[in-house]
Amino acid sequence: MSLTRRRFLHLSAAFACAPQLARADSWQGRALGADVSVTLAGPREETAAALVAIPAALRRIEALFSLYDSGSALSRLNAAGALPAPDPAFLSLLRAAGRAHAQTGGLFDPTVQPLWSAQALGGDVKAARRLIGWERLRFGAAGVVLDDGQALTLNGIAQGFATDMIRAQLASAGFTRALIQIGEHAALGGPFRLGIDDPAQGHLGHVTLADSAIATSSPGAMRLGYGSHILSPTGSAPLWSTVSIEAPTATLADALSTAAVFMPRAALIRLKAEAGLRRVLVVDHDGRLSTL
Repeated sequence: MSLTRRRFLHLSAAFACAPQLARADSWQGRALGADVSVTLAGPREETAAALVAIPAALRRIEALFSLYDSGSALSRLNAAGALPAPDPAFLSLLRAAGRAHAQTGGLFDPTVQPLWSAQALGGDVKAARRLIGWERLRFGAAGVVLDDGQALTLNGIAQGFATDMIRAQLASAGFTRALIQIGEHAALGGPFRLGIDDPAQGHLGHVTLADSAIATSSPGAMRLGYGSHILSPTGSAPLWSTVSIEAPTATLADALSTAAVFMPRAALIRLKAEAGLRRVLVVDHDGRLSTL
């Protein structure tokens, strides 16, 4: 089952300044269950070489975080309950997940994977819910260890993390103008004009993005069994039809937008201030779009 439909932030115009378009090249593909696009401005020889390197970078990322690859580090961890000597990038993502867990009061919790499986396959939902608990995970340079019966999904953060990795790769190569989309969007330079859609209401408006990242979560974009594919560790129902979060990194935007659909307005306003978010947009179930 593809998770790409949970994302309703789309690219409406690649570059805001028409004169730059002649110097822009693009690459498209798929990774981590999402459509991928990279649009890069610069001398043609340099952009071509950078874009050719993108698929190999994505393969390395999928080898770490993909739930769809039985040989990935994440799949091996879930199958065995432990992952010895994890890659530093794997540990970096787990640390980011831990910070998001704390920032959202536990609403972001990658240990919901058994619940996801139970709802998708008709398993014991109550038993699966008892396995949730990020605090029961142990990780460090020596290894990652799950509690008995636990499994992780990184779908609520890995796409953002991958987006940041590609952005960093392009920045280190000297590029200053690029738009990377791996389920989430991250910009080098800008401005870039993006459209926001809601699965129930359709197109609602536009935002501009420059030297930041934005992620969108829409619980109604896909059904999982009898509920939303975005799962609350507490069992609460989504409070918003769509939430978009702009943040300095796509990792942060991705994780917090996943949890934000369960957070009331006052909590989102506090989260915006405490996490240093640049913008929070919400669409309520009546289709009203607000910027917090």
